[in-house]
Amino acid sequence: SQIAQEEGRFTVAEVIREIHDKMIRRHPHVFGEARARNSAEVLRNWEQIKAEERRTSKEHGKDSHGEPASLLDGVSRALPATLEGLQLTRKASRIGFDWDDSAGVIAKMQEERAELETALQGGGQQKIEEEMGDLLFAAVNLARFLDVDPEIALKKANAKFARRFRAMEKRARESGREFKNLSREQMEALWEATKDAEGKPFVRELAKGQARQ
Repeated sequence: SQIAQEEGRFTVAEVIREIHDKMIRRHPHVFGEARARNSAEVLRNWEQIKAEERRTSKEHGKDSHGEPASLLDGVSRALPATLEGLQLTRKASRIGFDWDDSAGVIAKMQEERAELETALQGGGQQKIEEEMGDLLFAAVNLARFLDVDPEIALKKANAKFARRFRAMEKRARESGREFKNLSREQMEALWEATKDAEGKPFVRELAKGQARQ
């Protein structure tokens, strides 16, 4: 703000005033006459107010690309795909465009999986990519519904796969073999052995706890 003031653009007082005005404008149920029955309604009103702000700040309600303002404005396309999908579905849910429960999202995933299987029967690469994207989007939506960050969940799944893969390579070397030279069946056997080995410490601790009881 100091740099901007020196350049004659704005002052810190103007910044504070704008934040103050925005806070009041976006919380009519607190500072105005509006009433909100629950937090979902508060969020729905919040998104509608922000959309109206964007409309009034753009000439004739158009953005730089000539597109009408949308409730989804503000979700950066520079985000990783999972986080972009999370933000898009979250914004849509705040105005009531959402499933009633997780069962509906799971059913949608099953529907998308069936469509992907159909595409694999001869839909062409572009159609396969489209259906694969729909399935991934549905999975991200399910993560949001379950209050799981899909980016973090996928990162953890990636780390688990890498950990198990390296453990398989180690097991192969210890037996005097190169993992890359094993048959598919031998690789699968090592995978299962590695998974079992990961679970054994938990089983042992559980058994100890039961014994103490």
